[in-house]
Amino acid sequence: MHKPTKSPRGKNGWPARLAWLLAIWAGSIAVLAIVAYVLRVVMESLGMTAGSA
Repeated sequence: MHKPTKSPRGKNGWPARLAWLLAIWAGSIAVLAIVAYVLRVVMESLGMTAGSA
């Protein structure tokens, strides 16, 4: 049976984890914005625009 070993990162691992978390969050926001823009362009090309008041 193997004994669990400590990570070689020690206490320096949390900045990398935080950076990954922020990168994934920013990436998801960017993808959401791109999808919303594409949907807007498609809907406008199909004539599905909101009428002006």
